[in-house]
Amino acid sequence: MSLPPTFLPRCGLLLAAAALLSACAAPGTGSVATRYRCEHGIDFSVRFVDDSALIESSRASDVLFRDAGGQGASQTVYSNTRMRAEFGLGSGEREAVLRYPLLPLVARCVRDGKEVP
Repeated sequence: MSLPPTFLPRCGLLLAAAALLSACAAPGTGSVATRYRCEHGIDFSVRFVDDSALIESSRASDVLFRDAGGQGASQTVYSNTRMRAEFGLGSGEREAVLRYPLLPLVARCVRDGKEVP
């Protein structure tokens, strides 16, 4: 039994297209969430996607957008109308600060070292 000469290239293209489509349909953002523990009993996980930070905690979920501020490339600032988060602080860049201007509340945080898929 002989296969036509175009069979293998077409199979390769179909497999490549299927792999590309399955990658596009994969759930999640593709980034790993990092856990932080803070003062005042606050703990949260954050995922950085493009120019936003997706913050998940037991109290609420927030989407913060990249904001001006921070000193150097390692310090980043994200905010929305409810809160402002500063990451990459401290000598090891493992610290963060959450600012809730409506409460007013400032919570100093440290990266937990645990990553959440």
